[in-house]
Amino acid sequence: MNKKLSKKLAVMSAVLGLATLGWADTKKEDATERLDNAAKVLHEVMAAPDKGIPEEVLEHAKCIAVVPHMLKGGFIVGAEGGRGVATCRTENGWSAPAFFTVAGGNFGLQIGVEGVDLVMVVQNDQGMQHLLSSKFKIGGDASAAAGPVGRHASADTDWKMNAEILTYSRAKGVFAGLTVNGAAVTTDDDTMVAIYGPGVTQRSVLAGKVEPPASAHAFLAAVRGARNQATASK
Repeated sequence: MNKKLSKKLAVMSAVLGLATLGWADTKKEDATERLDNAAKVLHEVMAAPDKGIPEEVLEHAKCIAVVPHMLKGGFIVGAEGGRGVATCRTENGWSAPAFFTVAGGNFGLQIGVEGVDLVMVVQNDQGMQHLLSSKFKIGGDASAAAGPVGRHASADTDWKMNAEILTYSRAKGVFAGLTVNGAAVTTDDDTMVAIYGPGVTQRSVLAGKVEPPASAHAFLAAVRGARNQATASK
C-alpha cells in the first residue's frame, strides 16, 4: 500500500469516526429531550384535578410507557412524533427506560388535534411480555382499552380483567381514555445503541438488568411519584 492511499484511508477513518460520534451525541440529546418531555407529561397528567390515572390502575401497573407529542391532525407524525420511552416494575424498583417507536394504527377521538401525548399502562404479565419483545401491535398482539380516568377506578368496570394495556391521551390540557387499534410498537434500535451501547436488548433493560442513565432521573422520578400524586389528591 503506497503512502498516498494510506493517508486517504486514515483521513476517511477519522471522518467516519467523527461522524459516528456526532450521530451518537445527537441521539443522546434526542433521548434526553424525550425523557424530560415524558416526565413533564406524567407530572401534568397527575396534577389535573380529578382527571388523572386512577390510583388502582397505577398500583397494579407492570409497565408505564409515554409518547410525548405523538399526533398531529389525527395521524402519527412518523419518526419524530412517534417516539416514546417505557419502564417496567422490577424487584428493585422501576427499570431503566427502553426507547421505542409507534407507527400506523387508528386513534379515536383526537382527529384534528395537534400535539397529543400518549400514555400506556401495562396491567399484567402477558402485556409486559409483549412490551419486552422487539415488536407488537396494540389491540392486535396485545389487547388494549381506553383507560378509566379519575382518582379511583370504578369497581364495576372490567378495565382490570380484559385489557393488557390501558391507553390514555392528553391534548390541550384535556386528559381522557384513548381508543388505539393496530399501532405497531417497535424497539428504537438507534437510540438504544446510542444510550446503552451495542448488544443491549429492550428485554434486558426493562427486566432491570441495566443501570439507568443519569438522563433518566426525571422520568423515573415522575413514574415513582405518579401514584403518590394520585393518593395525595384523593
